[in-house]
Amino acid sequence: MTDSHRSIARITGALFIIATVTVLVSTAFLGSASSQDYLTKMAANQGQVAAGVLLRFIGAFASAAIAISLYPILRRYRQGLALGAVGFRIIEATFYTLGAVSVLLLLTLSQEFVKTGASNPAYFSQSGTLLKALDDWAGLAAVFAFYVGGLLYYRVFYQTRLIPRWLSAWGIGAVILGAVAALLILFGATETMSTTQIVLNIPIGLQEMVLAVWLIAKGFNPSVLASDTSVHGEGISETAAG
Repeated sequence: MTDSHRSIARITGALFIIATVTVLVSTAFLGSASSQDYLTKMAANQGQVAAGVLLRFIGAFASAAIAISLYPILRRYRQGLALGAVGFRIIEATFYTLGAVSVLLLLTLSQEFVKTGASNPAYFSQSGTLLKALDDWAGLAAVFAFYVGGLLYYRVFYQTRLIPRWLSAWGIGAVILGAVAALLILFGATETMSTTQIVLNIPIGLQEMVLAVWLIAKGFNPSVLASDTSVHGEGISETAAG
């Protein structure tokens, strides 16, 4: 494995960690946005809200950057799938950014609510409900894009053995479970941040952290990278496919 391959593996591993950590930490910073009296609490915690939104922006960038960093490696074996993974993770990042912007608008609404002394509570409440819904639905669209993008590069990983097959199979199963959780939310069978959603997303959260450590510590399978028999573009070598 060349130095460039090692660098790509380490950068990708670090991006997985950054994307996961920023999402988790931002949730703690944005607690006031999900409280019952968010119209007053967000204005009182402007610094925390701003920090949470910044972390969301960083997480969105890291999410797209994962597939972009993997692209030079994966395109050697499945160019179409590699490009699709980049596209879907960029879509994911776009919706996460839209959700973050909606939180900033909600913060502005909260500040105006406090400034005017709640002179028209119905207006502020309705506007706040719409902005919170925008954040929720944008987040749901983002996770759908994430699951599709993840499924595409885990498929390439599984076929090529660039990482151990048990790890890529874990990823495929985990994204399917996560997609089930998203579908349950979409059809109203459960709610965002419900126990059902959290439990169904635990496997992908753990898998991505194991994958991150694996990429940083061991990188990609050097025997696959060293193979000269792979057909570039849409093809794949029999050796790599196993």
